[in-house]
Amino acid sequence: MTVEICPKGRAWMEISVENLTYNVEQLRSLLPAGAKLMPALKANAYGHGAGITGRALNEMGVDSFCVASVEEGVELRDEGVKGDILILGYTSPENFRLLKSCELTQSILDYDYAKILNSWREPLNCHLAVDTGMKRIGEDWENFDRILEIFRMDNLDVSGIFTHLCVSDGKTPSEREFTYSQGEKFNAVVKKLNALGYEPKTHLLGSYGLLNYPKLGGDFVRTGIAMYGVLSRSNDMNLSGVQLKPVMELKSKVTAVKKLEAGEGAGYGLDYRAEKPSVLAILSIGYGDGLPRELSNGAGEVLINGTKAPIAGRICMDQCLVDVSDVEAVHCGDTAVIIGKSGNMEIRAEKLAEQAGTISNELLSRMGTRLHRIRV
Repeated sequence: MTVEICPKGRAWMEISVENLTYNVEQLRSLLPAGAKLMPALKANAYGHGAGITGRALNEMGVDSFCVASVEEGVELRDEGVKGDILILGYTSPENFRLLKSCELTQSILDYDYAKILNSWREPLNCHLAVDTGMKRIGEDWENFDRILEIFRMDNLDVSGIFTHLCVSDGKTPSEREFTYSQGEKFNAVVKKLNALGYEPKTHLLGSYGLLNYPKLGGDFVRTGIAMYGVLSRSNDMNLSGVQLKPVMELKSKVTAVKKLEAGEGAGYGLDYRAEKPSVLAILSIGYGDGLPRELSNGAGEVLINGTKAPIAGRICMDQCLVDVSDVEAVHCGDTAVIIGKSGNMEIRAEKLAEQAGTISNELLSRMGTRLHRIRV
């Protein structure tokens, strides 16, 4: 049965295409000569909604993307996203057929995985991952004989080659030296391939690579967290000077208002205890929607009517309590802002993540499927 549900009836995200467009323009201004953006839409576009984000990017002329899994690639196709889609992670042989039917590009994770891909019955479009020091995916950059053999495999069309910079957000001299050494190792492999007549497209920069090391070059840049107008941590290095705008605001409804006498408790375990006559508002959002329990008992706060309200007691799966004793005229049906602006106040994802003891990448990518994503 098909029914219409009000998207702002409980808890939701508002996705600003205007801010996304602004961020894309800013990041494009930093690109190496001739390079294009390859936005990362993995983890549901860092929680922002892969379909709504991908389609908006298509409208801006972006036609190359990367995701973590074949399932995410198929979802983008089902959502009508056009262009090249690179799978950065492992795809099992049982799902190789989806690479062909959905016109997806598969990453070659190392030499052994290349042999598995090559043994499949049809040619596959691939990008080769090269390990230049992160020790995650990729054939070791020093194993050039193996890298060359991969390019010569009959059923692999290796149209691209890439690496991952692992400390491009770092500030220390040793981190900067390591990042430059990764670029040198990667470019040494590419130079050898070019000398033998192979000219794959290259990409090694992600968000922090583009913000801090654009001169390392590449044909594509895998913009992730920065494209959404957020940094992993509020004090992360950004040498580019560009100012980015958050694409998402997270909001929920006030479902009830409760008055407590001094000494009364509230919530699970009665963890909240009123020290004086107090007022609580109940919000229709909880850890089942991605609001971390680490923000319980005053560790986090929300905005209501332009005023901060601390989280009271334990965050529940579907609800949470906030102390609105100092907020004027709170009523059932009002809107609470968990991430975003209300009046002159703002709560950024970076701050919320720090209060929860994590980074914004994790906070945002864990935002639940119950949240409606609304294009604004």
